[in-house]
Amino acid sequence: MKLSLAIVALALALPTVSYAQDSTAVSTGEYPNTFSSGSANVSPFTNQSKRFNDWSISVGAGVPLLQSSDLTSIKNGNGKNLFGYSAYVSIDKAITHAFGLKLQYDRGETRQGWFNTKDPAPDAMAVGARTQYDALSILGDVNFSNLLRRVDNHSPYRWALHGYAGVGTIAYRAYQKDSKRQRLMTEVKPFQLGSMFMQAGAGLKFKVNRRIDIEGRLMYVVTGDDEFDGGGDAYSAINKRSEQVSDNFFNATLGLTLKLGKHESHLMWHDPLQEIYYKLDVLANKNQDIEVCKKGDADNDGVCDDWDRQLDTPAGARVDGAGVALDTDLDGVIDLYDKCVTVPGPVENNGCPTTTTGPVVETETKLEGIEFDLNSDRILPSNTPILNNAVNYINSSNGAYNVIGATDTRGTDAYNQKLSERRANNVKNYLIKNGVQSDKLKAVGKGEKDLKYPECEPATKCPEWKNRANRRVYFEAK
Repeated sequence: MKLSLAIVALALALPTVSYAQDSTAVSTGEYPNTFSSGSANVSPFTNQSKRFNDWSISVGAGVPLLQSSDLTSIKNGNGKNLFGYSAYVSIDKAITHAFGLKLQYDRGETRQGWFNTKDPAPDAMAVGARTQYDALSILGDVNFSNLLRRVDNHSPYRWALHGYAGVGTIAYRAYQKDSKRQRLMTEVKPFQLGSMFMQAGAGLKFKVNRRIDIEGRLMYVVTGDDEFDGGGDAYSAINKRSEQVSDNFFNATLGLTLKLGKHESHLMWHDPLQEIYYKLDVLANKNQDIEVCKKGDADNDGVCDDWDRQLDTPAGARVDGAGVALDTDLDGVIDLYDKCVTVPGPVENNGCPTTTTGPVVETETKLEGIEFDLNSDRILPSNTPILNNAVNYINSSNGAYNVIGATDTRGTDAYNQKLSERRANNVKNYLIKNGVQSDKLKAVGKGEKDLKYPECEPATKCPEWKNRANRRVYFEAK
């Protein structure tokens, strides 16, 4: 009986292990094709294209306690609890980040009645029993933590609540002992109609590392059989003590899960939104590899000569998207040389009016800031023109500036403070590398204490574009 169940479990497990070692995706050159919508970023969904592991092996051991039966393990006539033993091994397949399947083999022994069958009967009326069982079942695994949490919550969580339910076949031998003898009362073979059973329960997992999880699990097993407890046939004196027709038991276990595969992340600990960030990063890196400015940038104004309409822009002048030096007040004097940037005046007077009825007030021109991806301090390629304009503006001014980094409200205060400092330092280093004097700049991190949209506390109150606007670096004159 035990051997047959073990052979079946092993036969089903071998194909699982052979396919569990997935690897990083490698292009075969077959895409794009007629069925891929012509996209160069389409790849076949195979073991090789996955970025996370989805197979694992679980083992555990624990204590079964018969609870709903004629002979129970919980103070059945003797005031004592009788503890048996149990063990399980399972092959686990994650279907999604919130649902998986388990092929599980259980083996154990329940002890019930007035006394342990290893001991002599205390009196002529006492009855003890034990049941040795082997079971094979299919279990559904629901990851409630992944199912209920927000997918854009990037906290490094390590606990997960799982729910299990499934059916299978159970084979057992039930023994009964009294003051005279011990005898086999009932034997049930596997894979028979009467051997079907159900079990359901919950488990709490702790992620030790990328390979190992620890889990405490409590399952309730419904045997569907009134003879499982060793009480004998359905009409025996013992089985007439209670009206239930199914002997059921609790099974409390502690186990380990070994996650198979070569990737850092397992699907049951995987955040689906990370796939979007990953693909955006891949596309951003590809954009960096594209050859631009084939003719160069002769005037170093940040606009390629391919579409620069003014190839001799003076050094330090701010330009528009076409590479033309800005003239805010349209008086014919570019802002670089205009001493009254927002008030028109003749060229011979450096762009200032010759006669005024009062003091000339020049509107302050603010530097433009940049935004960042979630949980990232990397400067995006799309922000390069903005930072090049900042280089020109700061070099043309006599003042000093604070480079201020900020974050949204996700994550802890300490983590966000360090992230904002990294963002500010990255921008500062970029500006220095591109010609700004280091003594003109000071990097300042304000974490989540400097929100552009204060109403986004917490982040779930706002649309993502407002949270993105909070993840920024901007400039402030000292």
